[in-house]
Amino acid sequence: MRRAKVLMMAALFFLTIVSFGYAKRTFVTIGTGGVTGVYYPAGGAISKMVNKKYKEYGIKATVESTGGSVYNINAVLSGDLDFGICQSDREYQAWHGLAEWKGKGAQKNLRSVFALHPESITLIASVESGIKSVADLKGKRVNIGNPGSGQLQNSKDVLKAFGVSLKDIYPEYVKAVEAPGLLQDGRIDAFFFTVGHPNGTIKEATSGRVKVRIVPISGPAVDKLIKTHPYYAKSKILKKFYPMAANKTDTYTIGVKALLVTRKQESAKTVYAITKEVFENLDTFRKLHPAFEILTKQNMLEGLTAPIHKGALKYYKESGLIKYIPKNLIK
Repeated sequence: MRRAKVLMMAALFFLTIVSFGYAKRTFVTIGTGGVTGVYYPAGGAISKMVNKKYKEYGIKATVESTGGSVYNINAVLSGDLDFGICQSDREYQAWHGLAEWKGKGAQKNLRSVFALHPESITLIASVESGIKSVADLKGKRVNIGNPGSGQLQNSKDVLKAFGVSLKDIYPEYVKAVEAPGLLQDGRIDAFFFTVGHPNGTIKEATSGRVKVRIVPISGPAVDKLIKTHPYYAKSKILKKFYPMAANKTDTYTIGVKALLVTRKQESAKTVYAITKEVFENLDTFRKLHPAFEILTKQNMLEGLTAPIHKGALKYYKESGLIKYIPKNLIK
């Protein structure tokens, strides 16, 4: 009798938590980037907003520091990550089977959720190196990015646009977080970093003993690059973000956008919940990092290549935002 009573009470407790929606829990992981970049706090901001509504959605989100865009896309497609943050150019390349995905075919299971902050291709050089343009990199020691990062391909695209080959420089392939130390130690002359601003790594690079400048990436070569690579756009790095740099004015360059992506097989309910929480609390989200200040509901639907996930589409239809989405992304 006593055993039966205990079992009955346990069953009632289980039914109670099911009725309140607590029994079915979903754990999701968002792949980001290095801890000093914007990807990591971006993933943290999304997780924070979703986790606040745990009782409503039953979703527990966590972030994982990763090697960057290429890693995140591949991990999302394999199911090792539920969501990933990547550069818009990397989504374009994966969807069309280009760059790292050449020979592997178009990655048609990739899905867009929404866009985040713009990311500028940032070129930092020591003043004593004499580097004032991309063309000046010839014969110099330059970190162009670690394998698996989005910035590696960006660096190659910029170098090629300005007629600089990898044979013309002494390339390094380390993570961006290591580059300021190498620059301050005199072991490299310059480094590329595709990132949202302001950024801790760039602040570190501009605040050391060795004086540095942010090198502009502009001119006819850039116009041609944007024409052949439509996922690039002109951008600007504000001087006020890095007062200790040698620059006297804002720096003009080009950039891409950071995107939140998932795979076709991801739960529509989970994608819907994440999309809804970020969009319906955008004012709060914008305050979580300076790079998010310029975000609007409309520009968060720009720069996407892969089709929108059906869970996100459900929210965009309900909210009337569907009108801002190109028809080729609605499938």
